[in-house]
Amino acid sequence: MKRNDLHKLIALAGFAYIWGCEAPGLLESTFSKPVEQVALPRVEQMPNAPAPYQWEDWHQKAIDLDAYLYDTASSGPYQPFIWTDRAQRNFPEVAYGLYTAVGDVRQGPDANHGEAHEAICMLGSINGSSLVGIDKSNQDGRNYVSATRNYFNRANGWDIIMNFTNKSAHVGGGYGNDFWYDVFNNILFYAVAYQYPQTAGFSDIQRTIANQFLKADSVMGDSYSYSYFDFGAMEPGTNHIPPQEDAAAGFAYLLYNAYIKYGDVRYLEGAKHALSVLYSQKESRFWEILMPFGAYTSARLNAEEGMDYDPTVLLNWTFDGTATNREGWGVITGHWGEYDVYGLVGSTIDRGGYGFLMNTFDLAWPLVPMVRYDQRYARTVGKWILNASNAARLCYAYNIPDSLQAVPDHKSITKNLIGYEGLIHHSTYPGLEGKTPVAQGDGPLWAPGNPPESMFSIYGSSHVGVYGAIIRPTNVDKILQLNCLATDMYPKGKSYPTYLYYNPYTEVKTVTIEVGAQPVDIYDAVTRKIISNQVSQSTTIDLAPDAAAVLILLPAGAKLTQEGYHLLADGVVIDYRFGE
Repeated sequence: MKRNDLHKLIALAGFAYIWGCEAPGLLESTFSKPVEQVALPRVEQMPNAPAPYQWEDWHQKAIDLDAYLYDTASSGPYQPFIWTDRAQRNFPEVAYGLYTAVGDVRQGPDANHGEAHEAICMLGSINGSSLVGIDKSNQDGRNYVSATRNYFNRANGWDIIMNFTNKSAHVGGGYGNDFWYDVFNNILFYAVAYQYPQTAGFSDIQRTIANQFLKADSVMGDSYSYSYFDFGAMEPGTNHIPPQEDAAAGFAYLLYNAYIKYGDVRYLEGAKHALSVLYSQKESRFWEILMPFGAYTSARLNAEEGMDYDPTVLLNWTFDGTATNREGWGVITGHWGEYDVYGLVGSTIDRGGYGFLMNTFDLAWPLVPMVRYDQRYARTVGKWILNASNAARLCYAYNIPDSLQAVPDHKSITKNLIGYEGLIHHSTYPGLEGKTPVAQGDGPLWAPGNPPESMFSIYGSSHVGVYGAIIRPTNVDKILQLNCLATDMYPKGKSYPTYLYYNPYTEVKTVTIEVGAQPVDIYDAVTRKIISNQVSQSTTIDLAPDAAAVLILLPAGAKLTQEGYHLLADGVVIDYRFGE
């Protein structure tokens, strides 16, 4: 039964008098009790407060990385990292390339005609840099945003964003043969387009992408058990790569974004169908990064469309490391050597565990905004990201001892801005036997002649802006302020500033909140209470031990009303589950 249908029954049973009621009576109603938190077993294995702990300024790191990667005048080894591709493969416009890994011999302006650059890197970088406030449409006279249209492969008839501009440029990674690359790159393009909606031609490209995804969903029907989908022939296929059923999560996410943008109900129905196929799986089919986007989309469809999906199923499939198509893929738990490494995303079994920087950044993209739509996961998400952000810093060469990294003699080129590809429990590189953990990368294995510096991952590091946009410190060490709107792409309506806080301590902590010059009231969606009235500049809140708060900053004196399951302040939804 849809939640909206259930609500109608409740209303008929005699609770309709509450609808449209105003505060304070509304917040004292039967429906205003605190929200019971949903615990994920994998996250419960993590410490509340990881150790040793060190705050990392991800926002500044993202800004500094952008300046480093896009410095066209740099002249150090393997630099500049950015180059111009003048092939104009799909549009009469130049494209730009970034190295996937530092010094990759297959890439650069003089290799493979300058065309061997990956969308996963360029789009990830542009998205991340834009999220921290950098205008990539006009940077040093270059429009990096518009140039990404060349990843829209129309010359081959696929009419979607692909990982390279054309087949001849495909020197590594996926291109039409590996489902997640083709799905995630379109999600990345939608994210970039959301931040630059006036870019000429982007809306038409997005519409074409949505139509292609909708057709593909229809062709696949009740099974996404394929290695890839040929968007030109409109045929799914299998190859040496195992089937990737969680592509359905990416389809659902993109199609729902398209529905919000265009209002075409076909996209909504496509999103629902893709989710139904995903939920029909009997076990985890998590591959790379797409599964949690299904959890986010489930929560949004529950909140905004009255559906009744269970995000917990998809979250457990994401975290547990029980994937059967990619054995052990999930979220790592463990204390390696002297370090807590809980929260990293990758293989939980490869050489004792191998977490990757890009995946660990990108898991925050859907999970943090998800709590806007379903605050039952606030504590789980807050606890995970505290652990993950602390472990992710160990991928950077100046954050881990030289003895625990693969190429410390070459680390100066990173400026502590380009990280290793990941962190592994025990490395098989010579000289690192018996050491744990080890920061390393796979770049030297990708191609003959790749230098030691190819351990350092530009593609993974380029996604740092996701953390940079979301995570801020507070006055209390280990208590983070997480911006729930930063990566909430294509919202259905207006929203007020919303922040998630998690207290990992065993005692109450008082946290200072900056609210701006205009007076606000503060609503906590977890306790379902207005916890402060008429405050401006800054105020303090008390966070209970091992508990989370989702705080929404409302205009002071805003009128509270209820419509169905939604609590509104001056007509803006602030709680999607209030009437439960």
